[in-house]
Amino acid sequence: MYNFYFGLVFVLVNFLLFLVCYRLFGKVGLYAWVGVATVLANIQVVKTIELFGFVMTLGNTMYGTIYLTSDLLNEKYGEKDAKKAVWFGFFTLIMTTIIMQMVLKFQPHASDFAQEPMEKLFGIMPRLALGSLAAYFISQFLDVKIYTFLKKKFPKPNQLWLRNNGSTVISQLIDSLVFCTIAFAGIHSFGVWMDIFITTYLIKFVISVLSTPALYAARSFKVET
Repeated sequence: MYNFYFGLVFVLVNFLLFLVCYRLFGKVGLYAWVGVATVLANIQVVKTIELFGFVMTLGNTMYGTIYLTSDLLNEKYGEKDAKKAVWFGFFTLIMTTIIMQMVLKFQPHASDFAQEPMEKLFGIMPRLALGSLAAYFISQFLDVKIYTFLKKKFPKPNQLWLRNNGSTVISQLIDSLVFCTIAFAGIHSFGVWMDIFITTYLIKFVISVLSTPALYAARSFKVET
């Protein structure tokens, strides 16, 4: 149960830091959060843990905050700004992948101790990045489109929870399927792959639901644009 209780603290810390980032830096902070969250989520996803008898990867909480960010941008600033954030995250992941693959190509000094762990961590990044980029590109633009549609159908301020969760439940299903197929098919057995796919989607959906209060709080902030 340690992973469960510590996971709750982890989720809370992620949301609090997100709110602090927006409160201090406004819309610029949201773009910065997308860039950082995209990279961190793809580093965290390398680590697998066990929760309630299922194998799951980390990174779902951080990745879920990207949806939170794009929904907040769509809510307060419009679809154009939300799409801009998606493109920014897309570029950030490509940039990180290219740079870190070049870093690994340098010949390390005899006293170096970082090459081997960096190879383990970033060596599989091209495959993870490919899965993440495909999933990110498809699901994030889908999320923005669905959110915009729901915003027109359910425009009232108290219907924010419906717009947020309604767009996320569909887009994150597509995201999880695309990412898990490209990143982990053939690496893990089918049983482990299915565990990762199911838990990835469920955790992302739970994170989306839990993020709703943070979205309401962020919407109320009076910040510089």
